[in-house]
Amino acid sequence: MFLALEQLQVSYAGRARPSVDKVSMLLKAGDIGVLIGPSGCGKTTLLRAVAGLERASGGEIRLADRVVSSASVHLPAEARRIGMVFQDYALFPHLSVQDNVRFGLHGQGRAEQEARVRDMLALVGLTASAQRYPHELSGGQQQRVALARALAPKPQLLLLDEPFSNLDVELRERLALEVRGILKEAQTTALFVTHDQMEAFAIGDVIGVMAEGRLHQWDTAYTLYHRPATRFVAEFIGHGVFTPATLRQVDHQVQVQTPLGDLVDVAECPLPCTFVAGECDVLLRADDIVHDDDAPVKAQIIRKAFRGSEFLYTLRLKTGETVMAHVPSHHDHTVGEWIGIRAEVDHVVTFNRACPVNGNEVCNMPCNLPNARQDSRQVQIP
Repeated sequence: MFLALEQLQVSYAGRARPSVDKVSMLLKAGDIGVLIGPSGCGKTTLLRAVAGLERASGGEIRLADRVVSSASVHLPAEARRIGMVFQDYALFPHLSVQDNVRFGLHGQGRAEQEARVRDMLALVGLTASAQRYPHELSGGQQQRVALARALAPKPQLLLLDEPFSNLDVELRERLALEVRGILKEAQTTALFVTHDQMEAFAIGDVIGVMAEGRLHQWDTAYTLYHRPATRFVAEFIGHGVFTPATLRQVDHQVQVQTPLGDLVDVAECPLPCTFVAGECDVLLRADDIVHDDDAPVKAQIIRKAFRGSEFLYTLRLKTGETVMAHVPSHHDHTVGEWIGIRAEVDHVVTFNRACPVNGNEVCNMPCNLPNARQDSRQVQIP
C-alpha cells in the first residue's frame, strides 16, 4: 500500500481524548481517498499529521513503505514530497496564473519549468488563462490553478483540505468530478477531506467516515451506504431511519417482522440468535420504501422536500414509527395526507436495539445463509 496508517494517534496537551484515536487505514497508489465526518471529528488533524504538520503521539504513518511519523520519528513536511490544496486556494494575487503554477518549481531549468507549467495548465484546462491574474478568474478556475500548482512539482501524495467549501453546491459537485478526472489522468494518489457526502461520492475511490477521532469505516461509497459498519455510519450516510424488527427462523429462511409488514426475498440477514429474542433495529433507507396506493400499510406525510425529479417524504406510520421515502415528483401529495407504502429491501442491516448511538457499536455481519454475501472490509471499532 502506498499510504498506510497503523493505530495512528494525535493528542494535544490539555485535551481529555486524542484528536485522532488509533486510526488504521490503507490507500493504494493512484487511488483517491476521502475523509468525511462532522466538524471536529479529527479529519483535518489526520490530514495535517500525514502532511507532517502535526506530530504523531502513537502508532505510525508509512508513505511508500517508509515510516514518516511515529512517536519517535517525524520526517519534516518539506521532506515528504507532499502537495497540498487548501480551501482558500492560497494563490498569490500579484502573480499571473502561469507564475503561480511555476512557484513550486525552483531548482529546475527555465525550459523545464515552462514545459511543466504548460502541461499543468493544459491538464486543468486553463491554457488560455496563463497570463490572467487570480482576481480575474472564477472560484472554480482559481481552484484548478491551485490544483495545477500543487501537481507541478510531481508530489508523491496530494492532500486536499475542504477545497470546494467556498463554492456553491452545484459547482462543488461538478468540480469534484473534474478534479477526479485530473487526478486520475495525472496518476496521482490523493487524500481529500470534506464534510459533503455528494462531493465525497463524486471524487473518492474509498471513503472513510470519522467521528470523535475514530475511523468508523473505510470503504467504497456503495458499501458505506448499503452495508454500514456502525450505527453512526448508517445515520450519517444518506437518508434513512431505524425501525424495530423481530427476526424469526421459518424453516431455512429468516422472517423479518417490521411495522411495515414482513420483509420478503431478503438476500442477506443475520440469524435470530444474533439478538435477544430476535429483537433488533433495522435500517430502512428512503429508497427501500415504495409509494404504492394499493399497499395495505398507510403512512401520513409529515414533511416533504422537493428535489426536482422526486420528493423526499418523511412519513409516520399508524404505530408511530417514522420512515422516509423517495417518491417521483409527479406524486405531489400534501402534508397530512395518508398514502400507501411498502418496503422493498434486498438486504437487511441490523443493529442491537439496546445499543446506544456511539462509536463503540459494531454492526452484525450477515450470517452464512445459502444466498448471503459476506463483506469483510468493514472496520471494527475497539
